[in-house]
Order: sequence, then C-alpha cells, then structure tokens
Amino acid sequence: MHSEPVFLAKRSHNLSQELANILDSQIRDGQLSPGAKLPSEAQIMKAHGVSRSVVREALSHLQANGKVVTRQGIGTFVCEPIIRLSGMIDPSSVETLQDVLSVVEVRISLESEAAALAAQRRSEAHLTQFRALLDRMQARARASSPSEDLDMEMHLLIAQATGNRYFTEIMSCLSRELIPRMRLNKAFNESSLSQAYLERRDAEHEDIYNAIARQDAIGAAAAMRLHLSNSRERLVKVMQSL
Repeated sequence: MHSEPVFLAKRSHNLSQELANILDSQIRDGQLSPGAKLPSEAQIMKAHGVSRSVVREALSHLQANGKVVTRQGIGTFVCEPIIRLSGMIDPSSVETLQDVLSVVEVRISLESEAAALAAQRRSEAHLTQFRALLDRMQARARASSPSEDLDMEMHLLIAQATGNRYFTEIMSCLSRELIPRMRLNKAFNESSLSQAYLERRDAEHEDIYNAIARQDAIGAAAAMRLHLSNSRERLVKVMQSL
C-alpha cells in the first residue's frame, strides 16, 4: 500500500467493516489498481494493527461486494474491469420483479454447474472451509443474526472449488447483481431472519455440502438448483408483499 498505515481503534465494534472501507477507498482512489495483488494478511495486520480474523472478515466483505477476488494459494487481487463484465448486468436496470427473477435465473444456471464441478474437483481443504462456514451460519441462525456475508462467502467457496478462475471471478465481481437479495429493502431482511426460513436455508446448504463431499456431481447440481429455486420462490413472496 502506498498510503501511511492507518491503525484502527481497538474498541471499535466493527473493525472488519472499518478495514474493508479503508481498502475499498484505496481501490477507488487507485492506490490499489485493477489486477493488483493486495498485501498479504500479515502485512495488512501489521499496517492496521488488527488481528488475522479481522483481516479475513474485511476481505470477505470486499469479495462479497465484487471488489476483489481470492485465488486459492496465490492471493487476493483487485477485480479487473474486464473481468467485472461491467455493462452486462446494469444494477440500475434491475427494477421490476421480473428483472430480479431474470437475474436469479442466471444465478441458477451458473451456480448449478459450479456445484457439479466443485463436487468433482474439490479438495479436503475446501470441505473443511465449507464445513466451518456452515457451522458459523448455523450459529448465527440460532442467534437470529444476519449472515448474508457468510452466505455469499459459501457460494464463492463453491466457485473456487471448481478450479476454474472464471467462475470465481464472475461470482466475486458480479455478486451484487447475481444475488439480488442484497439489493432489496428491509422487508426481505426481516423475513430472512425468521427461524423457519433459516432452518430451511441451512438444510438446503447441508444437502449441497453433502453432495459435494461425496463427489456426487449430479446430486450437487440438483441440490444447488433446488436451493436457488426455493430462494426464487421466497423472493417472489416477499416482493409481492412490499
């Protein structure tokens, strides 16, 4: 990084979001240019005086917002404009219910194939990360706490497990458009916290995980398709109630 180190307040209740904002600002200001590799976790920890978990959470925020992409074993990079495919899906054009559902169809097609490939190519490390994410999501569900960031991280992990960098980069850099739930208002967020919804969501995630774990490509694709189709139906109900 070219700027002076910024040390975050130790008592901040959300250090990861503060760090994500700082890194995002450096990306927007050109200090971290498209295609550039971010400093290592250790370097970011030292520069900002934060823990490794804070750094990882901040990078997850940036990844979920399409600002960076992580390539396993290599590092984290600022998304290239070309990789972002800007203009293919203009967020401002996603206005009506039909627009949103059309985008969900794109996501269903993309992620069903990603799940199938992930089942064929995943490593034990991927499974360990996947299991840890599911456990964290379920813990938040029990506390009725939002977990959209972990949900996005899980879907990105599946993309990474394909071994195809373009699945990862498309999912990372178009996440705002491909996951329209993040674009909806408070009504959906409140609905998402219902215990029944969270239990169904977690059960669907478990089905995806189990299929990938046993390297069942057909089962993984079917589980992902069912999960996203159910999400689409829940989305319709919520949006119709607005």
